[in-house]
Amino acid sequence: MAFEIGEILDGKITGIIEYGAFVDIGDGKTGMVHISEVAPTYVTNIRDHLATGQEVRVKVLNITEDGKISLSIKKAMDTPLGGVATPTQRPPMPRTQRRSTPNVWQGQRTSPVAGTGATFDDMLSQFKQTSEDKISTLRRGGDPRYGGGSSRRGGRK
Repeated sequence: MAFEIGEILDGKITGIIEYGAFVDIGDGKTGMVHISEVAPTYVTNIRDHLATGQEVRVKVLNITEDGKISLSIKKAMDTPLGGVATPTQRPPMPRTQRRSTPNVWQGQRTSPVAGTGATFDDMLSQFKQTSEDKISTLRRGGDPRYGGGSSRRGGRK
């Protein structure tokens, strides 16, 4: 029996590896379901979704020239055996539940630290002053990387 791309088949999981599962699809043929094709959600551990010996419905995605068969479980969901897959869509939200304005971040004008009352500009100015003080201390301290102190050759720069 020859398999065709897009065909929906029933199979049995024969093995699970870190990045996918092997499925016996009949006629002595085995295909592989990649971890990204297991479920419609992100899958971190394939063993949370599949087990060896489990019966699954799969869709044939690709057949390479050397006979490797790529399968998908998520694309075969909600599809009758031998049928055509239909995309599943969420029904539109009722008009009363739709947002009237976009969800845009509105920044705070006051400090998140309770009781300080400082604005963002005040906090930024304080941060800049503290940074400049630290840099000038390093320069006076003799660290040649910051332009202070003497060079390794024994004299001042």
